[in-house]
Amino acid sequence: MPKIDVNKVAEILKRNHIDPAVLRRVVEEMNLAVQPDPGEADQPPPVKKQFIILVSDPEETMPRGDLTGWVLQIPEDQSPASVRERLFKGAYDYNASKKGRLYPAKTVGDAVENVPSKFFREAELWVRTKTPVLVLRTDNEIPRA
Repeated sequence: MPKIDVNKVAEILKRNHIDPAVLRRVVEEMNLAVQPDPGEADQPPPVKKQFIILVSDPEETMPRGDLTGWVLQIPEDQSPASVRERLFKGAYDYNASKKGRLYPAKTVGDAVENVPSKFFREAELWVRTKTPVLVLRTDNEIPRA
């Protein structure tokens, strides 16, 4: 819908011989309607956040070194074990496309970072972080100090 200046609307109403009292009320209401809300302009910009995957490892079976990973989502009623197959299916579909033949995804990292979301959406997989995030491990205990 095109936007029109309040002054132009007032001129059109004057040309059509609208009562001056009605014209004044209409213009005042339009001026109030086009003014921005004062609360919206004063808000600070949102804080950027970082995703971190925290893994519970009470038996300390994971290696001590740093791990990286990606945050993904699948439907709630589906098995988490199907994530790899869903990722591979999206990458295979992308590699079969015209752009995928030119720039194929050769690793999981390539697939997560470069494959458009429409290929994963068909496999019911949603990538929440395209860049790898740090995976932290914990022994699942809160110290009593």
